[in-house]
Amino acid sequence: MSNPKIVLHPLQSKAFTSVATEILYGGAAGGGKSHFLRASFISWCSLIDGMQAYLFRRVSDDLIKNHMEGPTGFPAILSDWCDAGYVRINYSKGTISFWNGSKIFLCHCQYEKDMYKYQGAEIHLLGIDELTHFTASIYRYLRGRVRLGGLHIPDKFKHLFPRILCGSNPGGLGHNWVKAAFVDLAPPMVITQMPQDEGGMLRQYIPAKLADNPTLLETDPNYEHRLEGLGRPELVRAMKNGDWNIVAGGALDDVWNEERHVLCPFDIPITWRIDRSFDWGSSHPFSVGWWAESDGSEIRLKDGSSRNFPKGTLFRISEYYGWNGNPDEGCKKLAVEVARDIRRMESEMFRGRSVLPGPADNSIWDAENGVSIADDMARMGIRWERSDKSPGSRKTGLEALRRRLKAGLSSPMEEPGLFVFDTCRHFIRTVPIIPRDQRNPDDVDSKAEDHIYDETRYRCLMKKHTTTVTTTSTLR
Repeated sequence: MSNPKIVLHPLQSKAFTSVATEILYGGAAGGGKSHFLRASFISWCSLIDGMQAYLFRRVSDDLIKNHMEGPTGFPAILSDWCDAGYVRINYSKGTISFWNGSKIFLCHCQYEKDMYKYQGAEIHLLGIDELTHFTASIYRYLRGRVRLGGLHIPDKFKHLFPRILCGSNPGGLGHNWVKAAFVDLAPPMVITQMPQDEGGMLRQYIPAKLADNPTLLETDPNYEHRLEGLGRPELVRAMKNGDWNIVAGGALDDVWNEERHVLCPFDIPITWRIDRSFDWGSSHPFSVGWWAESDGSEIRLKDGSSRNFPKGTLFRISEYYGWNGNPDEGCKKLAVEVARDIRRMESEMFRGRSVLPGPADNSIWDAENGVSIADDMARMGIRWERSDKSPGSRKTGLEALRRRLKAGLSSPMEEPGLFVFDTCRHFIRTVPIIPRDQRNPDDVDSKAEDHIYDETRYRCLMKKHTTTVTTTSTLR
């Protein structure tokens, strides 16, 4: 029986032979991640009798186009074995069956509810193509189905299974959690033993660039030029170099510039209004943002220069993010605990200066047994205003934020903008890369880590107030 024509380039070979059991391969467009997944699945299924390998894409159409069509798809690679009767491809069921009892299942998991279809699956080899298209909860659930069961693994392969192989580019709704879980965890190629509550596997990030796929460079030498032709430098860096420290393809990427929008903290003039906004969460993070609103008076920046901002310009001067250290996972604090923390933080930050109630997620006024989250927080002295949840407010909120960010790019500024102190790391981590909703491009994808975005949107839509300030202090 002749083997199918599978050629792995040096970096793909390193990934295939790695002793890591939870691998993210990829980064740049054209790095060969999809071919690596197909080649690995075919190889392991032919080497180990009874292997049950599950390959996922988020959407079924993408799965077919990416893995079942073209000169390097599964059918093309396996054509000789299919003709000889060693392999059978069932297109309607999405399965590839091998002579030795091994099988590749081609799967999709578009929505959170879809993951429960695989509740009883025994997955020996899990592959996820474009991992950033998936939520962290879907990935964790599928990882929980990875087990050997009664499968006999030859001694020389025992340390490699069960095994997870993922491929992805930067961007997408899962950008944050994938970057935190794989890219920021350790330097590239370093293998990390994960704790039990993180799956307990050997995790590794293997960055692949276009240069690591000489086949594509040979067959399509102008592909790199087309990547250069994407236009925006950030998108070029993401797709060409696999740069994860970028903003590409989001709802705000064309109006956000970290060099312009992120400022070193400065003393807030006493005549400026200070208030806060709030998005509630328990299993998901809650978010409190403190805002200073310019009245047009001059401020002195840390570099010694002076500057005037248009009246109404917002500055995010501090934040309190209720997470457990994992992207999009909450710390499950009670409302009274959050309110107590807010009161303490304001006492330390503002030292008697008035902080006015701003907009909050309207769900905090929903009563349970006659008591609401808003009531609990009010008893601790922390009050809120209702946010704008009128019809179309999500669309107008995104547009209001975009308009403010775009105003901040102008020099001189003519309209009120929005800026962020460099101490607000969670805003900088989550908001600039918030993706659009694929079904409704006028809104963001609510499955992304959108909690800071939401309370920022509430603040952008807040009606104008007239405030008399009677106390004095500066923010330190």
